[in-house]
Amino acid sequence: MASKIKVLHLIKSLGRGGAEMLLPETLKVHNRKEFDFHFAYFLPWKNQMVIAIEALNAKAVCFEANNNLQMFHRVGEISRYVQEHQIDVIHSHLPWAGIIARLVGKRTGIPIVYTEHNKWERYNKITYWLNKLSFGWQNAAVAVSDDVQQSIRKNANANFQKLVLPAVQKPRINGKSHQPYLLNILNGVNTAHFVRDKQAGLQIRQELDIPANAPVIGTVSVFRFQKRLDVWIEIAADILKRVPEAHFIIVGDGPLKEELLAKRKSFGIEDRLHMPGLKSNVKPYFSAIDIYMMSSIFEGLPIALLEAMSCGCAVISTRAGGVGEVVEEGKSGLLCEVDNYMKLADYGVQLLQNLEQSKALAAGARQRVQTDFSINKMAKQLEELYLFLKEERENSK
Repeated sequence: MASKIKVLHLIKSLGRGGAEMLLPETLKVHNRKEFDFHFAYFLPWKNQMVIAIEALNAKAVCFEANNNLQMFHRVGEISRYVQEHQIDVIHSHLPWAGIIARLVGKRTGIPIVYTEHNKWERYNKITYWLNKLSFGWQNAAVAVSDDVQQSIRKNANANFQKLVLPAVQKPRINGKSHQPYLLNILNGVNTAHFVRDKQAGLQIRQELDIPANAPVIGTVSVFRFQKRLDVWIEIAADILKRVPEAHFIIVGDGPLKEELLAKRKSFGIEDRLHMPGLKSNVKPYFSAIDIYMMSSIFEGLPIALLEAMSCGCAVISTRAGGVGEVVEEGKSGLLCEVDNYMKLADYGVQLLQNLEQSKALAAGARQRVQTDFSINKMAKQLEELYLFLKEERENSK
């Protein structure tokens, strides 16, 4: 019997960001008879996903680092871990973990996969240049959307070879001297799990003192600049002037929490805009929401959006990054340009006053995710990539 292919996921934290939350979700549907997964992270205080990973009988290890510079001092430890556990492929996520993974790959010769979740134009200068200088050292770069792939091609200091999965071409003879592969693997969602649960939604409404029949607009987000939740609150206040029975929910936490709480207070809408904090189980909140609203200035391909659509939420959003590749205008949601974000207030009022259109978009959102953004499809493509790179390395020896 052939031994399992061992994959180490390397990421800066295992908190509740979109990329982080995707790891235990893909683990649930991976072929565990043929693949063995390890998970490594650096920030010990961001470990919310560890419990979910260990509950699925996978190993999570923290190479403790308090900042980006300290992560470089963990290259030796990670290299030893890789060799001791006979890891076949390292799959890194987000720029700093990607940089560290490439250094480990240089030491060990282990194939490196890097998933780019965001557009390069939004990185700070240090992150941008370190990513750029090391990008050609890996074996394969995965983009989560066409928009992200275009950003890579425009900014990366590397030439790329196209790879289409399942890979029908033979692996390269020399796997150490090459142009890295570049391919799209779209983020996916577990559509069997993320199904609207009416009773759970009603329970959330009761806990938040929202009437069972009140219209609800919501979002699930890390409180970071790119999400523009300050703008989100302004839009909610505008909608509330025109639809006074509406309620709003923002689930999450982050560095801008106090600023956002102050913004809510300044509009005097504390009783209508509910901010329950960080939640490990967000499905009941999606089930309480009728319309999912995003006001982001940039995105990769947001996981929370896919989960909301899978739970049958109509979508109104800016056309940020991969959002426009997921939401089909007029079929699963309504979109506006990033700079025209107050248009979302009009869309919100439109859907709250037109129940039939809202229901049609919600059904379209669910169908869209089921057809094109299944996590099973995503996991299968990743497995094909891991196998391809492992065989390529073996053929190059």
